Amino acid sequence: MNSSCQNVVELQMYQHRVYAVVYSVILVPGLLGNILALWVFRVYIRETKKAVVFMMNLAVADLMQVLSLPLRIYYYLNNSWPFGNALCMICFYLKYVNMYASIYFLVCVSVRRCELIIRPLRYNASRKKVDAVVCTLGWLLVCLGCLAFPLLRNPDFDEDLVASGLSPTRPQTDTVCFSELPMQMVTASAAWLILIIAELLGFIIPFTLVLACTCLTAGSLRMKTSGAIPDQGEKRRALRMVLSCTAVFLVCFVPYHITMPLDFLAKANTLSSCTLRALILICHPVALCLASLNCSLDPIMYYFTTNEFWRRLSKPEV
Repeated sequence: MNSSCQNVVELQMYQHRVYAVVYSVILVPGLLGNILALWVFRVYIRETKKAVVFMMNLAVADLMQVLSLPLRIYYYLNNSWPFGNALCMICFYLKYVNMYASIYFLVCVSVRRCELIIRPLRYNASRKKVDAVVCTLGWLLVCLGCLAFPLLRNPDFDEDLVASGLSPTRPQTDTVCFSELPMQMVTASAAWLILIIAELLGFIIPFTLVLACTCLTAGSLRMKTSGAIPDQGEKRRALRMVLSCTAVFLVCFVPYHITMPLDFLAKANTLSSCTLRALILICHPVALCLASLNCSLDPIMYYFTTNEFWRRLSKPEV
């Protein structure tokens, strides 16, 4: 039914331009910012308990996403993927691994900073080992959970690509990738189940935790703390960090998780309205680009909310 929709080629060209421009803009700052973050956190990982291990893993996730951008830029500029199906599916899979790993570690950063303000004496040397386990389990869960994204796509270019909604104007000997990968056929009930699980575990619960940490940290400013963090300045720095995590969620991940279910339904051929489908295919690339923007925003968050960055960057080399 979607094959009768008009302006398919124009939509594809629009999507490719948006992706190519945005990915080109965030490539250099994302690369330099996350390399700088890893350099700084490597020095302070044993000296501080302020969620540095989680921020290191967050920087790794962001850096992995940045390193995949050149291949994506090449594809969207040249409308061709000459690197084979295997590399296409790996890049496609890693995109979601990096995004949901970023969400996971933003939650960990928020929870840790909130905990250090509200219960500062509970953190000890043994908790650092727990943090390492939390990071390992996080990567494992994210990698397993994100397998659903490539499994729902068909890397083989055939006549089913026309039904996916974006039929590229190039010979069938070329290989398509990323946004043009056609969807596997799934039932409506299976599609809704996948969407509900993805939204609940990948966004709603994490975002709720970050908002709760923001409220608790802000509330701690109105009460006196007996323990290791008595001053209001440290509480304000913790609040800036948690607020920054909330801002990254609002800017990068809220738009994507609003449009993602609609885009999934559009590409799965479950929408009969060509107008609605075109609107979704116009809005979703913008939301996906905002989700990719977090790899450049996170280093800015580190710089303005952590003393470690200020001390390291202002320290003269000897």
